[in-house]
Amino acid sequence: MNPKISIIVPAYNQAEFLDECLQSVSEQTFTNWECIIVDDGSKDHTGKIAENWVQKDPRFRYFRKINGGVSSARNFGIENATAEWILPLDGDDKIAPEYLERASKEFQKNPDVVYCKASFFGNRTDPFLLDAFSYENLLLKNLIFCSGFYKKEAWSRTNKYDENLVHGFEDWDFWIELLKNSEKKTICLDYLGFYYRRKDSSRDTNINKNIEQKEEAFNYIFNKHQKEYYIVYGTFFELIKKNKKLQDDNNKLTEIVNESILKKIVRKFRK
Repeated sequence: MNPKISIIVPAYNQAEFLDECLQSVSEQTFTNWECIIVDDGSKDHTGKIAENWVQKDPRFRYFRKINGGVSSARNFGIENATAEWILPLDGDDKIAPEYLERASKEFQKNPDVVYCKASFFGNRTDPFLLDAFSYENLLLKNLIFCSGFYKKEAWSRTNKYDENLVHGFEDWDFWIELLKNSEKKTICLDYLGFYYRRKDSSRDTNINKNIEQKEEAFNYIFNKHQKEYYIVYGTFFELIKKNKKLQDDNNKLTEIVNESILKKIVRKFRK
């Protein structure tokens, strides 16, 4: 039998969209799955909708927790997952019927991440285009949407989804975290398997309109993974260390180098 897949659905006030999301899970041609719905302290009837699906199909499991943000909800769901493979799926998005089946056929190749082609739906219906994957470019911008498959064991070796990134980009940060100590083997299926809902207001649209929040998040990610940026893009640190005369200025120069590299990367990120 193919390895089991745990689909993790964080949902905060998603009553309007959750049925459509969970319907797409129930229609999967691959049947060896569980779907863990994490109600992140919703104030609407998200929980009622989730409970209806649990009654329909025992493969759906429902948890409610105090609101802590999407990273907290994903981590909570994964902690309670019983499968070898994980697929995050936000409560307002949906997946195509063969996504799990097609991805599962790639698991024997032992990839780090499996994902697919994607499209927007809702206020937009155009293709969700992402550049071809390379780890170098992943450090500059996200190249994988949140709903990609990876092993729970790999997640357990990371620092998990970062709960400090409350405004967005937690999935980008997680892919860097997951892949930096891996073989960086990603597989993108030639299949339109993921649909990303566009709404008038969402965390994604809000942070992309708010330059201050966007740069704050990017600065946080850069500093968190600065070793990776320096490995890929170079650093003056070793030269500084070799010159004893500059030791006292090391901290100041480090700040300058950080700022210089960061500004270059932010310019790339804005394009």
